[in-house]
Amino acid sequence: MARRGKKKGRPISGWLILDKPVGMGSTEAVSKIKWLFQAEKAGHAGTLDPLASGMLPIALGEATKTVPYVQDGAKIYRFTVAWGQERSTDDLEGPVTKESDLRPSETEVRALLPKYTGVIMQTPPQFSAIKIAGERAYDLARDGATVDIPAREIEIGRLDVVEHRADHTVFEVECGKGTYVRSLARDMGRDMGCFGHISELRRVEVEPFTPEDFVTIAELEAARFGVHDDSTDTTDVTDTAEAADTAEAADKVEVPIDFDAIDALLVDTSAALDCLPQIAISDDAATKIRLGNPVIIRGRDAPVEAEEACATARGKLVAIGAIEQGMFKPKRVFAG
Repeated sequence: MARRGKKKGRPISGWLILDKPVGMGSTEAVSKIKWLFQAEKAGHAGTLDPLASGMLPIALGEATKTVPYVQDGAKIYRFTVAWGQERSTDDLEGPVTKESDLRPSETEVRALLPKYTGVIMQTPPQFSAIKIAGERAYDLARDGATVDIPAREIEIGRLDVVEHRADHTVFEVECGKGTYVRSLARDMGRDMGCFGHISELRRVEVEPFTPEDFVTIAELEAARFGVHDDSTDTTDVTDTAEAADTAEAADKVEVPIDFDAIDALLVDTSAALDCLPQIAISDDAATKIRLGNPVIIRGRDAPVEAEEACATARGKLVAIGAIEQGMFKPKRVFAG
């Protein structure tokens, strides 16, 4: 029988709320964070295109079990639509496919907003990760195929005009899971007959996290290696030579590394579960739950029924489960 290999990395858990720079892909960002923390496991809660900047929540260790709750959370984007051109990718990356000399007035733009607010039908971009007959739409589009992507229901909670100029408009949108901001730009441009595409896109928030939780690559490298970058330009994604040299040297001579500074930048795993009822339990109950056993929920204000709830002991996350007839039944258990 083959022996299981020893897991590589530290069993560190928590959320890192990265302020992703333009030019870095989401997968690349996860790999970078996993390397900086020397974490066993990492994953993100919602892809952010390389041309977009802003909030990319990255889960480490046990926090990866809470990713679905963050993916389902509301998101806020600030984006700029350039009028006069439609592009194959609905952003700056693709070639121009349609052009117009028309430019909308601010009044025309504002008059269009109600159509894109509430529950609406939206067709994802040709260059998207939607699967068509088992293949990604962007792979088919890159091969020159025109993909017939069915429209789907999304929810826009709020769509506001932040600034309007002759050739572009800056918007802020609060939306639910599955919304493509690039499609908003495309569809609004078509409705007004002037065409449009995204020229700048930034994700400002992903519920339950806020901009106060943002951490940049430069801050992470400073915490990890003592590298200080006086520049405020977050678009530079080049690894610091000093950081790389330090890491390589440490790996070769197996010098113990102090992770306290970088670990302090993590948000607790339980923050992703603020949307669930919180149940405080005893240490004895926590032990039983971690063994997969149900426990009776005590306390005057304890719920009798709940499809999902979060159990904690001494402020530490123990499990996610259901409450049935006053009994907590664990579904997903977290390491102590």
